[in-house]
Amino acid sequence: MHRFDVETLAAGRWRNGGGTTREIASWPAGGEEFGWRASVADIDRDGPFSAFPGVDRTLTLLAGDGVRLVCPGVFDRLLTRAGEPFAFSGDHTLAAELPGGSCRVLNIMVRRDHWTAQVSRLTDPLVPSLGHAGVLYVLRGRWQASTDERFLESGQGVWWDADDSASGRVVAPLSPDATALWADIAPTS
Repeated sequence: MHRFDVETLAAGRWRNGGGTTREIASWPAGGEEFGWRASVADIDRDGPFSAFPGVDRTLTLLAGDGVRLVCPGVFDRLLTRAGEPFAFSGDHTLAAELPGGSCRVLNIMVRRDHWTAQVSRLTDPLVPSLGHAGVLYVLRGRWQASTDERFLESGQGVWWDADDSASGRVVAPLSPDATALWADIAPTS
């Protein structure tokens, strides 16, 4: 398992200037084209989202008053509840509107011909599945990965790829308020 703290990840500015992205992981590492990717984005202003043909995306609000995602004729979705994932096709060009100012989101992207992703809220211990990749992002409270004696707190987490020996290891809540986002990334074949 690979530990991360969002605040220590390098922030890259979007080409359109509307926000920044902090990459948690991209697989395969160093590849020209990702099979799956996890990142945190700070959206600073209204504007377009880039299309990613052949990619399925799941966006989850982490902080802020919300973001409205609009793809005319396909969907119009206002995300206002932190930790509630919204999955959509990256094939579509869409726009984001910020009704209450800037916000932060978790962005999970997978190439649909190779991977699927299921993002959910988690309050119970997690034992990763054999052959799956994954990302656990702490929303609240304290967590601990069995491979690390240090605690994980809000904005921190762990990730692993499908080849890691993460299966059988436990990521467990340590406080009554412990809540995390869990992205289970599974191969399609």
